[in-house]
Amino acid sequence: MGRFWFGGLLTVVGLCLVISKVVEGYPLEDLVVSLPGQPKVEFRQFAGYVDVDVKAGRSLFYYFTEAENNSHNKPLTLWLNGGPGCSSIGGGAFTELGPFFPTGDGRGLRRNSLSWNRASNLLFVESPAGVGWSYSNTTSDYNSGDASTARDMYIFLLNWYKKFPEFRSRELFLTGESYAGHYIPQLADVLLDHNLHSTGFKFNIKGVAIGNPLLKLDLDVPATYEFFWSHGMISDELGLKIMNECDFDDYTFSSPHNVSHSCSDLIKEANLVVGDYVDNYDVILDVCYPSIVEQELRLRKMATKMSLGVDVCLSFERRFYFNLPEVQEALHANRTKLPYSWSMCSGVLNYSDTDGNLNMLPVLKRIIQNGIPVWVFSGDQDSVVPLLGSRTLVRELAHDLNLEITLPYGAWFHKGQVGGWATEYGKLLTFATVRGAAHMVRYAQPSRALRLFSSFVRGRRLPNTTHPSIED
Repeated sequence: MGRFWFGGLLTVVGLCLVISKVVEGYPLEDLVVSLPGQPKVEFRQFAGYVDVDVKAGRSLFYYFTEAENNSHNKPLTLWLNGGPGCSSIGGGAFTELGPFFPTGDGRGLRRNSLSWNRASNLLFVESPAGVGWSYSNTTSDYNSGDASTARDMYIFLLNWYKKFPEFRSRELFLTGESYAGHYIPQLADVLLDHNLHSTGFKFNIKGVAIGNPLLKLDLDVPATYEFFWSHGMISDELGLKIMNECDFDDYTFSSPHNVSHSCSDLIKEANLVVGDYVDNYDVILDVCYPSIVEQELRLRKMATKMSLGVDVCLSFERRFYFNLPEVQEALHANRTKLPYSWSMCSGVLNYSDTDGNLNMLPVLKRIIQNGIPVWVFSGDQDSVVPLLGSRTLVRELAHDLNLEITLPYGAWFHKGQVGGWATEYGKLLTFATVRGAAHMVRYAQPSRALRLFSSFVRGRRLPNTTHPSIED
């Protein structure tokens, strides 16, 4: 009996030593031991809260996953989704580039074999407060905008590094999509300002990459209707009328119909013609019909996947999974027992009506002038923020910076096929498309998206030959 007890004690002590060694330098309280229904993996995950204003009771929720292999030798990548007001954990982490996706019944997880954690450690944050499980005890904090969001993310990163001191000197890449075309450049600007004035710690920023980003309304918005026309979604007559009669200089983020009466009518007609049965974020993707019949089919484990194997009902599966109490407990989430369920985009956030009108090109200009590489990439099936506007805006930025074309516009390749098209200005500005991808680039083209991301974090051009490389 005594021998058994002593042996058991040694086992317990040994286990404690193993655990303490495994999480050395990491916050043990944030370690995610295992998520419900999760496949076994070798890398670690962490999730929890970082306070950004203790007095106001404002705190941001994060999810962090180590790189799949050799995590100590790989950089840290921050990913933010847009909205404004949509969850980077629901979007980036568990729909696009993280290591797991919800299963068809929404009760478990399946492995994402093409996760971006093959190339980098990944950090996802629900920002600003009011998004997902991020919260504030001060109601007025839910009235936010670009400046306050950037400031809170700056404080978040400073405090997150206290939890994960090993990453303070690690290479940092700032990435995101859609309205993160505002979030990421402005955050980078704040971090660079910190570096300028700090005599101590400095952020080791190595690159900025934004996908299908909102950058400048007066070009991004008309590009949508040019996209409709060029893809046969509206008629020649209607497309030409919009392009000839609409002055989008008066278009604002909060009042999209703040244009001439005739232009407003044309826009309404175009949206009506396109209809509700096409996903504007991916015009070649089928839409999900979450009817009782479809739910029954999924519960019977019958296929509900369309559009070349893309799970078009993933958003419903994701919401169901994140609202399971056991999932929230495993993630250390919802610690204040919020009076609403988790949703992809916030229903409590009151985001600025005017910040969406801001021109991000001057901010990107300052980032490049600080020697930081900037990549703008576009899925070519997105009509919401189409490549047509982004490509023109990147060219305008290059012209403003007096950057010459160093890589002529041409195809890049992955696995012997065209992955998209790319061009480079100077040494620090790249524009690339991803062929067959959508607003959420990784969602429809996971392999090509991973190839693009891997090239970005390794500081390499996209391959311009069909000859496969070791990385392919």
